[in-house]
Amino acid sequence: MATRERSCIATRIFILFVLFALLVGLPLLGVVMDGKSVNQYTEFPPLTRYVVHAPFSWSVFIALAAFTIAIVAPFVLRVVRARPADAADEQRSSSFPWWGWAGFVFGAGAWILAWTRFDWLAPLQHFTFSPLWFAYIVVVNACRFRRTGHCMLLDRPAYFALLFGASAAFWWFFEFLNRFVQNWYYIGVQDLSPFQYVLLATLPFSTVLPAVMGTYELLTSFPRLVTGLDNWVRIDIFRPKLAGGAVLIFSSGGLMGIGVWPDLLFPLLWVAPLFIITSLQVLRGRPTIFSALRRGDWQRIWLLALSALICGFFWEMWNYFSLAKWQYAVPFVNRFHLFEMPLLGYAGYLPFGLECAVVADAVWAWLKGRFDEGMQDQME
Repeated sequence: MATRERSCIATRIFILFVLFALLVGLPLLGVVMDGKSVNQYTEFPPLTRYVVHAPFSWSVFIALAAFTIAIVAPFVLRVVRARPADAADEQRSSSFPWWGWAGFVFGAGAWILAWTRFDWLAPLQHFTFSPLWFAYIVVVNACRFRRTGHCMLLDRPAYFALLFGASAAFWWFFEFLNRFVQNWYYIGVQDLSPFQYVLLATLPFSTVLPAVMGTYELLTSFPRLVTGLDNWVRIDIFRPKLAGGAVLIFSSGGLMGIGVWPDLLFPLLWVAPLFIITSLQVLRGRPTIFSALRRGDWQRIWLLALSALICGFFWEMWNYFSLAKWQYAVPFVNRFHLFEMPLLGYAGYLPFGLECAVVADAVWAWLKGRFDEGMQDQME
């Protein structure tokens, strides 16, 4: 038994090493093969804006808009046309918890602080993002508890806490990828030392996964949102490992090319990591986030995408009038903004929700494995 466990641990470490090498090494390998210096991609904090982006293009905008609509519209039509009687609402809890009201009050205060410019509040106004999102996370958990009597904050506190640490590492990875395409940049970080930058950025980065997954769990309490999606189009690939290998090669090549052709390949920043992780799972014969599609169940995919989009709206809205903020430089489609984000940029939140779930699922699987091992040790 001990030998088998050591073998499993060694396999997991090797897989993590391969995944890290692919996700982090491929973009760097691409720019090295293109003859560029990696120094500008490892600058910290990232201040230099060395990517010159293509101007707005109507043809690209229309093509990407049509593609996005073609993806999203069938889901919306399926849900709208489904019979409401097919969706039964979950039983509600008796009252909204006190800690949810505390979250509302705390969030309202943070919002006022973020969007005002009182001189006596000036020292605090660079640090409002984290309080806003801590409040949001508490409130969505409270809403979930109000509707169902359950929420991950109360039912799975260890998982809930671990999501914050995983989230910080998760978003730092996307900050790394953004160095190659430079689609967003931060205002007011020029005077920060590397230590200050890490300290001030890591805390807000830690809120991403708890926010998205908390929103997802809340949305699952509204069955009407997924009516008709539990038995829809079935996708069952004939030779999954062959397809997984092809997807791995394609997505790895795309990730390697984002620093070489940042204007052409910038959308791959949001989908290539998801495809790489999924293809590795397929090659190992493991279930993936898309496994339910074999039986035509699209519910989780839809709600995860919707959850990230909802969080994206609040991210962009609260950013708009904040003192410390980010702005965008997106090629071809940088027009028709909703807050700082160009309208088509919101499409990136849809696959991002799936990536959040992949990491959150890994956290839950690790925690459950640790719990199961502990129970087995107690039995022995």
